[in-house]
Amino acid sequence: MKKVVLAFSGGLDTSFCVKYLNEDKGMEVHSVLVDTGGFTDAEIADIEKKAYDLGVKTHYTARVADKYYKECIRFLIFGNVLKNNTYPLSVSAERIFQAVAVAEYARSIGANAIAHGSTGAGNDQVRFDMAFRIIVPDAEIITPIRDLRLSREAEIDYLKKKGVEREWHKSTYSINQGLWGTSVGGKETLNSWDSLPEEAYPTQLTKKKPSEITLDFVKGELKAVNNRKFRNPVDAIRRVHELASPYAIGRDTHVGDTIIGIKGRVGFEAPAPLIIIKAHHLLEKHVLTKWQQYWKQNLAEWYGMLLHEGHFNEPVLRDIEAFFTSSQETVTGTVRVKLAPYNFTVLGIRSAYDLMSDVFGSYGEMNNAWSGDDVRGFSKIASNQVMIHQKIQELAK
Repeated sequence: MKKVVLAFSGGLDTSFCVKYLNEDKGMEVHSVLVDTGGFTDAEIADIEKKAYDLGVKTHYTARVADKYYKECIRFLIFGNVLKNNTYPLSVSAERIFQAVAVAEYARSIGANAIAHGSTGAGNDQVRFDMAFRIIVPDAEIITPIRDLRLSREAEIDYLKKKGVEREWHKSTYSINQGLWGTSVGGKETLNSWDSLPEEAYPTQLTKKKPSEITLDFVKGELKAVNNRKFRNPVDAIRRVHELASPYAIGRDTHVGDTIIGIKGRVGFEAPAPLIIIKAHHLLEKHVLTKWQQYWKQNLAEWYGMLLHEGHFNEPVLRDIEAFFTSSQETVTGTVRVKLAPYNFTVLGIRSAYDLMSDVFGSYGEMNNAWSGDDVRGFSKIASNQVMIHQKIQELAK
């Protein structure tokens, strides 16, 4: 009997896949749920029960939140990565890591095949396929929902015939909650004009009085929030979320180019990622040189695009990560952030590595390290080439 590992979420599509692969195709199904930090223990237990009720041979939960942070999220922070200057790659980074974890599990148990429940209309199908082909190249990739092109109603009818009776009510909004943000999809995101209504977001405004928080970074990693130290940065991220989410901070709509070549639109709320990235970026403006910032910004654009499009295993990402890590050597300090309903403001920083040190001068006020004659000479040399260009143009006329 062919052994197949199925990326399993407990929803309609992956529930269909269990029955179809097991009973119609005669395969031994081993389901895997990958927790990257977005599930509660109760949700994980419920999904496991659903898997066994459907008839899987074994079910495994891969808890990889710490690994997800170490191998992915921290580099998104180091690079201040925001897709199209907006989106912190909340779901796309998570999906890639889930795909990699499923593939690694399939390899560990010697599966003959590996399956996922993606449709043929989105990015996830590519991310899963690519990870599977790279990590388990000899395994057959099976995609029942994509290949059979079934409607939601057809899947429900099939499961009813198999004796699976559940409330398959489709929510008005599709919510994907994770450690690095939550995506929100609905009818409004299917066109270019409408915006998501207040009730679409899973976190509602419950706090109106503004407050301030402090974030302490050590070599680019968030290590303390409001002077409370965290050994694990994952817990620090969760703490920022706890403090900021009651203000309904971090809502926006991302519009971008999908892997399959069409434009896509999705709403999201990501209070912790946006606050952490913006705070980290301000700290970098103070402690890094102009050229460090320039090359980081350029490499971050490439890093985010490659990661978004499923190229997590591309070796150049490891090269960029090495550059990012090196650049964080002096990114240590405290950042003040003001929280208010629907928005936040990064107020200032304190760092021993602050290049705004008044030892050398105060911008627009006083200098202590050079003279007026130094500036005159510098300006003359710096303008020489363009001055010569202008003169030659005049002589040539």
